[in-house]
Amino acid sequence: MASVTIGEHYERMLQSMVDSGRYSTASEVIREGLRLVEEREQFRQAKLAALRQLIAEGEESGDAELLDMAEIKAAARRKRNTS
Repeated sequence: MASVTIGEHYERMLQSMVDSGRYSTASEVIREGLRLVEEREQFRQAKLAALRQLIAEGEESGDAELLDMAEIKAAARRKRNTS
């Protein structure tokens, strides 16, 4: 069994949650908190993996080129006028 120091604030919080009847023991509160941390970490890891995939796809899509906004607008006007 692990022993941890959580400080007075969290001790009062634990006791309050147990006293409310929502949890039977402080251990239940701690387990719930750890489940939430685990869930958040899994979400974070999935998000990072998705971002890494998007970065890889961007890098594989080819070299970027500088574009001139005036030329982009002019091309759009030309296209609009010929349509």
